[in-house]
Amino acid sequence: MSAPLAFTPIPDGIVCVPDYEQAARERMGENAWAYVGGGAGDELTLRENRAGFDRLRLNARVLVPMGAAHTRLRLLGQDLEHPILVAPSAFHRLVHPDGEAATMLGASATRSCMVVSAQASLPIEAIAAQASVRPWFQLYIQPDRGFTLALVRRAEAAGYVALVVTVDAPISLRNREQRVGFRLPPGVEAVNLRGAAQPTVPEGASEIFGAVQATAGWEDIAALRAATRLPLLLKGIMVPEDAERAIAEGADGIIVSNHGGRVLDTQPAAIDALPAIARQVAGRVPVLLDGGIRRGTDVLKARALGAQAVLVGRPVLHGLAVAGAMGVAHVLKLLRTELEAAMVQTGCPTLDAIGPQVIWRGP
Repeated sequence: MSAPLAFTPIPDGIVCVPDYEQAARERMGENAWAYVGGGAGDELTLRENRAGFDRLRLNARVLVPMGAAHTRLRLLGQDLEHPILVAPSAFHRLVHPDGEAATMLGASATRSCMVVSAQASLPIEAIAAQASVRPWFQLYIQPDRGFTLALVRRAEAAGYVALVVTVDAPISLRNREQRVGFRLPPGVEAVNLRGAAQPTVPEGASEIFGAVQATAGWEDIAALRAATRLPLLLKGIMVPEDAERAIAEGADGIIVSNHGGRVLDTQPAAIDALPAIARQVAGRVPVLLDGGIRRGTDVLKARALGAQAVLVGRPVLHGLAVAGAMGVAHVLKLLRTELEAAMVQTGCPTLDAIGPQVIWRGP
């Protein structure tokens, strides 16, 4: 961005990530809130993502030496300070005028890796220029496969170090957005998708089936794997069979995700789907988790059940809406601080020490 980024103080009384949600709600109109906060259908999966973590209990351990404790990890060849990544989400300028530039600045201040969406409201090159930790790039495979490849080449040239392909959202019906008649406000658009061909529904075809005629298939994943040297992750995997196929097609990582409850309602919580997928993958590639993270204890639980790292979506947008880059940094710092506290209290000096033993299984 050409203009300096705005810095907004964090409001008094915000001491944890959930505090940001109500503060963000107060600052957003109905249009933006429906987009950021809403899910598919009756939003059962949206709520289940949170409930899944709430059902899990932890085992406290005492008198464990913590003198060399840390949260560092190596993921897909990249050294990270902690396992909390910023999830890809679209249109950050919908909630703050500085958009993804502020989000990246907040992520960089906390040494966090950000996954930048192809539907970002700023050019991906400008966003990457704010990074102190090399970012990852998320994309949907476009109907025009040539446009998709050109977007990948832009990401490579801008210094992105991994490619995240979202595979679970060929269509979605979000009633909360429908009720408010959601529209992007003037000046907010997916600038990196300008010129991309839009799918057309053949005359007389089903509105749904006609719209998904050009969506991606497994052959597109194989073609993309052959076209780039970047590590390739598939986001939106919820069953072991799809995880196995992803690895067979060359995926370097799996992201267990139900798209934050925004695509297919009545799916299980992402955290509940994680253990079976982790068992199927059996350490061949990293498994990450997206969906429902609100506390550092959630990060610990995800690690215990087989995830190497987690992605955080809505809370980052809440922080951005409330206090711009400062809010983003504060959200990420709160999560890391709580993770460290939970590691101490469960006797885990490193991430590798976190395993199934930290989950309480009952008497």
